[in-house]
Amino acid sequence: MNKVEITVDGGYKPSEVKVKVGEPVKLVFNRISDKGCLDQLNIPALNVKQQDLPLNEPQEFDLDTSKAGEIDFACGMNMFKGKVVIE
Repeated sequence: MNKVEITVDGGYKPSEVKVKVGEPVKLVFNRISDKGCLDQLNIPALNVKQQDLPLNEPQEFDLDTSKAGEIDFACGMNMFKGKVVIE
């Protein structure tokens, strides 16, 4: 399984990730700063709502990559956004 690491530090780095259809992927969010409203995460396609992102404690989410498309994610207040593009 491929791990895609997203650093949470005043935004999401990277904010856009591309993966291949059918490739098993685990998203790993690691919050390294307590700036802004990035202490919570929403990933609607995965039914993740207001998931806490503890400081320096990576949180992992398995992705369904069986179909091409986009999976959006955002902070708890929907101010900072990113996406995974499955192609």
